[in-house]
Amino acid sequence: MNKANNFAILWLTGMSGSGKSTLSIHLKKICELDGYQVEILDGDSVRESDKKKLGFGYDDVLFNNKRIAEYCLLLKNKGVEIVIVPVISPYESIRKKVKEMLDPFFHLIYIKADIDTLKKRDTKGLYLAADKKEITGLIGYSKINPYEEPSEPSIIIETNSNISLSQSKKKLFEYVRKNVLTSFLQI
Repeated sequence: MNKANNFAILWLTGMSGSGKSTLSIHLKKICELDGYQVEILDGDSVRESDKKKLGFGYDDVLFNNKRIAEYCLLLKNKGVEIVIVPVISPYESIRKKVKEMLDPFFHLIYIKADIDTLKKRDTKGLYLAADKKEITGLIGYSKINPYEEPSEPSIIIETNSNISLSQSKKKLFEYVRKNVLTSFLQI
């Protein structure tokens, strides 16, 4: 097996609170137990590392997502085999540009939860703050910053309140095992 050719980018898109980070951390642990070199490039962390304060409009999201894509390729050159990217990535056209930059390594994974579940979960308090008008422009919850559902995701992982976390983890890992790890073994 030529491990130098093993590389995949798992781009987890979904609204705030959908479970992208939770699923990413779990997936990283599982893949590392199997001996793979894995990194998580969290969209919020990359955004916060920039000296320029980025907003959530189209141009700033494009800038941030393209920069994350470039970081993914740098990690490939450093020997990382799997890069997991939990990022809202709300615009279909931007996701398509990122896919063009990262093909054939790119897997778009849509982490989907309904608004009621997101509001109940509200891990960062963003939906409550938006309801209180303390923040405006919450992606997918405001009219000014929509979340466009992916038209052709590699897989959809639902994380609504009627679905257990273990079910979501299992479905995600089964996809990765079948579509990423198995192909690594064939090289």
